[in-house]
Amino acid sequence: MTKLAGVAGQRPTKRHQIFQISLMSALLDGIYDGEMTIEELLRRGDFGLGTFNALDGELLVLDGTCFQLNADGGAHTATIGQRTPFAVVTDFVPHIVAEISAPSSQDQVGALITSLAPSQNYLYAVRMTGDFQLVRMRTVARQERPYRPLVDVTRGEPVVELTDVSGVFVGFRTPLYERGIGVPGGHLHFIDDQRRRGGHVLDFVVRRATLELCLGTDLHLALPLSADFAAAHLDPVDLPAQIEATERHH
Repeated sequence: MTKLAGVAGQRPTKRHQIFQISLMSALLDGIYDGEMTIEELLRRGDFGLGTFNALDGELLVLDGTCFQLNADGGAHTATIGQRTPFAVVTDFVPHIVAEISAPSSQDQVGALITSLAPSQNYLYAVRMTGDFQLVRMRTVARQERPYRPLVDVTRGEPVVELTDVSGVFVGFRTPLYERGIGVPGGHLHFIDDQRRRGGHVLDFVVRRATLELCLGTDLHLALPLSADFAAAHLDPVDLPAQIEATERHH
C-alpha cells in the first residue's frame, strides 16, 4: 500500500463542511420517518450515505446521484421526492489520496486510513474505488409502524456476498467523541460499477483500489422536528453495544 499524495501529518488550514440530518441514536430508537427529501439532501452534498423513510433500504450518494440499495442486494436510482430520516453528505474533495496495490483486509485499510489522517479528531469522508475480492453486505428492509428499535430490525438480516467485483465504497470515518451523533469508526456503503448491486458493508477484501479521504472540519447537524424525535430516548446506557450490533454484526 503506497501513499500517493495529500496532507497526512498536517493540520487542516481550510474549513470543509459535512451535513447530517438526525442522529444515529435516534435511528437506534426507531425514528425512521424523516422530513428531508432527497432533493433537499442533494443540495447539501454530492457524496454520502444514510437510509430512507421506514428504513426502506440503504442510501448512497455518489457524484451527485442518490441510489437506493435494497434488502436483496440490488440497487437503483432514488427519486428526488423520497425522504430520509438519517443521512450524512458532503461535497467530496480528495484531500488525501493513496493507492492500495496489494490484497488488503478491512483492518489493513482501516490502519492505512489512521496512518494517513492528520488527526483522529476530525471527520473524514472516505471514497475507495477499485477491484475487490470480497464485499460482504447487508441491507435494512422496509418497516411498518409501530417501529421496532434498530437492533431488533437488523438481527438476523440476510447477508449478501459479492466476489470479484469492481465498484465504489462510500463512507465516513467518525471520531469516537461523536458516538450517538454518528457511527464511531468506519461506516461504509458499497455500489458496483454497473450501479445494480450494493449495500451496507460488513467486511471486504481489496484486490487493488484508490483510497481518497476528504477532511471535514465543520459538522452541520439538522435535528428532526417530529414528535417522535422530541420523545426519543437518545442516550441509552448500552449505546456502544447497540451501535456495534447494528453496524458491524455479521
